[in-house]
Amino acid sequence: MTTAREFPRVAEILPHAGAMMLLARVVSHGGDDTVCSAEIDDQVLLRSPSGDVPAWMGIEYMAQCIAAHAGLVGRAGGERPRVGFLLGTRRVTFHVPHFRRGQQLSVRVRRVWGGSEGMVAFDCGIVDGATGALLAEGRLNCFMPGDAVVGDEV
Repeated sequence: MTTAREFPRVAEILPHAGAMMLLARVVSHGGDDTVCSAEIDDQVLLRSPSGDVPAWMGIEYMAQCIAAHAGLVGRAGGERPRVGFLLGTRRVTFHVPHFRRGQQLSVRVRRVWGGSEGMVAFDCGIVDGATGALLAEGRLNCFMPGDAVVGDEV
């Protein structure tokens, strides 16, 4: 795996923009694995008045880490970031009710089956960046059409 300082900015590899960009950076990437970080701060969508974010937002953090993985794989092949679609989840468990304001999250994804185009599945987890405590986990199933890139209408 390579280290964070070798990676492009998240905005360069994700098909997201503005407030929908929930990841802070790519931490590591190699083979079928990618780790990203997210920070629960004032810019995060759907926060409560206390600044906390409901744990179910973890599904979007995991999906964006999958998109970062796909973006890095595509970039290595000279491709633009592609659009992907979350089709469903399996065995998703939230071990906390919310992510706390100021909390640093480590979002980890590992491709378990599928190719670079079409159906793919990733085992995912979110851990507390300070303690390593498991906060959420599950499998996300996605579809990545081979011809839909950022900027195209879908």
